[in-house]
Amino acid sequence: MARDFDLTPRTVAPVATKYRRIQTQLPVPESLPVLEALRKFEPIAMGGQPPIVWDHAENFQVFDAYGNAWIDWSSGVLITNAGHGRQEIIDAIVKQANHKLLTNYCFPSAIRAQIVERLAALMPEPLKKVFLLTVGSETVECAIKLSRTHGVKVGGKSKNIIVSFEKAFHGRTLGSQQAGGIPSLKEWIVNLDAGFVQVPFPDGYRTEDTSFEFFLNSLRMKGITPENVAGVILETYQGGSAAFAPVPYIRKLREFCDRHRAVLTCDEVQAGFGRTGTMWGFEHYGIVPDLTTWGKGISSSLPLAAVIGRPDVMDLHPAGSMTSTHTGNPICCAAALASIDVIVKERLWENAAAMGAILHARLHAMKPRYPMIGSVDGKGLVAGVAIVKPGTKEPDADLTWEIVWESIKRGIMMFSPVGFGGGTVKICPPLTINEEALMESLDAFEEAFAAAVENRIKANA
Repeated sequence: MARDFDLTPRTVAPVATKYRRIQTQLPVPESLPVLEALRKFEPIAMGGQPPIVWDHAENFQVFDAYGNAWIDWSSGVLITNAGHGRQEIIDAIVKQANHKLLTNYCFPSAIRAQIVERLAALMPEPLKKVFLLTVGSETVECAIKLSRTHGVKVGGKSKNIIVSFEKAFHGRTLGSQQAGGIPSLKEWIVNLDAGFVQVPFPDGYRTEDTSFEFFLNSLRMKGITPENVAGVILETYQGGSAAFAPVPYIRKLREFCDRHRAVLTCDEVQAGFGRTGTMWGFEHYGIVPDLTTWGKGISSSLPLAAVIGRPDVMDLHPAGSMTSTHTGNPICCAAALASIDVIVKERLWENAAAMGAILHARLHAMKPRYPMIGSVDGKGLVAGVAIVKPGTKEPDADLTWEIVWESIKRGIMMFSPVGFGGGTVKICPPLTINEEALMESLDAFEEAFAAAVENRIKANA
């Protein structure tokens, strides 16, 4: 699964269209000193992304310094919802930097007040308290802390179980990886906290039983009584596959948490700020969680994250006991305010819904033609295409990598395969992409897919 790309430059077919341009070997020979320096001085774990040295990016395009241009299907990693390099965001960053308040820890600032008030005003009841952090993993850690604190308060120390889902990804810190559902990512922990349990995610593909009774049975099989559940946390859609749960399932989960006084957390780090065709991903389920975690698209640029939730849960800890060195960094707050203004003013969730309908229709139309497409999941401008060995549900990581690289060669910027067994092609353009660019990139993706399959057939001949 985990692998890195070969740095040997190879000639590729030139591309010259309105939005894509490939005119060098890939990787670009002149970029090798940068790539080699990164491999020399960074840990191996930082490797694995396509060997394209980004120089600048604008709207839905990424450029290197050597004359090449890609339509971006990565949004960084689902960050640039408002588009790359938005002038409004740049101006806000420069203005705040020139104001000469670059950091202020937890000391009060006007701009921090502006962003928390703005976020609270946008959120439905009862999500009206906002705690600013830096990255998504921090927000998950905080949600775990609050859920357990609430559980102990209402049910005693035995009410400490955090339920999450298999194949989920919630971050790379200790608590977030224990809540995650990928066993290989937590082998290093060794002494796992028995208070974290995972149950199958009802995606309808790898878990065919999508009934809520299966959730209850899974808890029983693990020896968990509902009274001891402090909280349930789920990604609004699973990051590794882009799969959503069925609406009735999540509504019954909401009822379960209410009945047993458990905190329901929706991890919206990937799903929020218009990505799925609604402003908030949980809107698709017709429920409101108790806690929500946010990051990535909140600023379309700089590192900012947030936990937003019910006041009675958010206020469980006393003054000074939940802080973070860079909480509400003034420049990051300025970027987020500008990004949110763009998303709301341009109603980018509506463009995500419209472009997403085209994206998913094209991907689903490919499925009958290619038996190696196991499933196509997602909503709005996020999609996951599961690549499997035909006739099975076993992920085909090698073919998935080949599809990504063939796409890069044709001017579509993608990150490395994700998900179960490294077998999912993830598609997530900026929410500003237009129909012309989307159609062009889908045409190129189909060419890349066909080329990767043909290469596999030739290799096996």
